[in-house]
Amino acid sequence: MARIRVLVVDDHRIFAESLAAALAAEPDVEVAAAGSGPAALRALERAAAESRRFDVMLVDADLGASAAQPPRAVQVPEQGEGGLADGIALVAGVRTGQLAVRSVVLAEKDDPRRAALALQAGAAGWVAKDCSLQRLLAVIRGVLRDETHLPPALLTGVLRELTAARKHRTESERLVQSLTPREREVLRCMVAGLGRKAVAERLFLSPHTVRTHMQNVLGKLGVHSTLAAVALARRAGVGPADLARDVVERGGQLA
Repeated sequence: MARIRVLVVDDHRIFAESLAAALAAEPDVEVAAAGSGPAALRALERAAAESRRFDVMLVDADLGASAAQPPRAVQVPEQGEGGLADGIALVAGVRTGQLAVRSVVLAEKDDPRRAALALQAGAAGWVAKDCSLQRLLAVIRGVLRDETHLPPALLTGVLRELTAARKHRTESERLVQSLTPREREVLRCMVAGLGRKAVAERLFLSPHTVRTHMQNVLGKLGVHSTLAAVALARRAGVGPADLARDVVERGGQLA
């Protein structure tokens, strides 16, 4: 009998252990538990290294803030303007780290916006914490068949949220496309968290020139602060500048 390997991630120890015990009673389910995001990522990486990958990760939507600090190369998107709850940020971090596990978010209550965020982050399901064990098992087996599971009452709201998010992303992409190549490079530096002086040093420009570029970026994006520009850039899929890169363009030459 093929066994389903499940990782329960919840910082409420009693709930996590109780759920793990209930699932482990099933003859085809093998369960482990983690109490934080970093612990979950370590468990996933260790299992992958040992060729014993987890199939499904059940993660609390309200996981503690420690989930935002994953170990090593797995980078979880920043919170804030995007509205990602910590458990949902962990799901996104797992996807970014290309850890082959299907994620299901466990929530205290139905919330169309957060459920939509979970799906955008890479979750395959959103399930109420107080659902029956049989319902949870059906979801676990369903996501392994590449199904997406949502409570029926959430479906309309989630579709509305996803449609709105797609519209905002399209508009954000259009605005970013209006930037010059240099302005887009400056924007990527802003997304990476660099200040004016650091951007100037990186791009071999004067601080005054960088200030002008930043003002142009804000004006073209129609925002009034660096934080808002970074949030819009993220919606448009703009990633941070690669701060580890040694080769930087300088006046058309490589320096």
